Amino acid sequence: MKYYIIAGEASGDLHGSNLMKSLLATDPSADIRFWGGDLMQSVGGTLVKHYKELSFMGFVEVLLHLKTIFKNSAFCKKDIAEFSPDVLICIDYSGFNLRIAKWATAQKITTNYYISPQVWASRAGRVAAIKRDIDAMYVILPFEEAFYASHNYKVHFVGHPLIDAIADRPQVDAITFRKTHALGDKPIIALLPGSRKQEIKEMLSVMLSLADAYNAYQFVIAGAPSQEFSFYQQFITTTNVQFVANKTYDLLSISTAALVTSGTATLETALFKVPQVVCYKGNAISYAIAKRIITLQYISLVNLILNKEVVKELIQNDFTTKNLRKELDKILDPSHRETLFEAYYDLEQKLGGKGASLKTAEMIVRSISS
Repeated sequence: MKYYIIAGEASGDLHGSNLMKSLLATDPSADIRFWGGDLMQSVGGTLVKHYKELSFMGFVEVLLHLKTIFKNSAFCKKDIAEFSPDVLICIDYSGFNLRIAKWATAQKITTNYYISPQVWASRAGRVAAIKRDIDAMYVILPFEEAFYASHNYKVHFVGHPLIDAIADRPQVDAITFRKTHALGDKPIIALLPGSRKQEIKEMLSVMLSLADAYNAYQFVIAGAPSQEFSFYQQFITTTNVQFVANKTYDLLSISTAALVTSGTATLETALFKVPQVVCYKGNAISYAIAKRIITLQYISLVNLILNKEVVKELIQNDFTTKNLRKELDKILDPSHRETLFEAYYDLEQKLGGKGASLKTAEMIVRSISS
């Protein structure tokens, strides 16, 4: 069978790579062509375009890059048509993928979606387009199944692929890891400022403003695979900071606490049982627009899944050095940490256990083979 997969971000690259492994295990003759990143490329198949060329965050940023987005869209449609896949698999990245899915449906191409667009957060009207253009939807958050059912659309809850990604990773030796990256012996506070340049510019300086006040700890920046160290270097102005590139899971596995930009990283941090403060600050105009259309009480996946405030969220104007220090002190306090660990355990139970990628692959292969 022929599979065309589109993943437009770092998280999509991770989940896409695990889905590809499962597709190849289920269908050994699978011919896979994809948009993604280094992790997907390491599995095999043919990389068409790297997600580094695609990632634009926020309403203003998208408007500034409309010409590039339209060019990528036209190229993608042409490439899909020439490849003539048995199924198009979209992974998250909704702004681009839903437009491609609409076109693909008109071309009579079977469309599957793995990791739903966050239509439950804003613009629920997009459900109509999903019902029209997506033949099968595989969701990874427990509340998404009920949300879609309320719109008379049956989806498949497969569990969260992060459970597999974390459980199946090679265990890191803490002593070796610290020595390799010159991290010393202090307890580590991990900084996860996001993967896009716009995010990092907004988040990292405030995170690093705490470093000198916590000399008993080592602050360590988790470098994203999409960025070079030279970009981060401009924000580092103190000696109590180290940098580790493309080893976020290894870093989290030995961290005492973390300051995390809102997104998938909040869930990853929770699954590693690391107390965290969730942070977010965006372009002022983009944030003002988002605030008008997003109806959620929380922005972090941890709080959304548990439907209560488990981790503190410092958003936009609340994301200050003063507030961040106050919340970091809390998650370093032993009594508060115990409460967080109990909530993290409940979170993992709600995510449905292992096997999301394999379940999804088997359903996809079965559906296009019948």
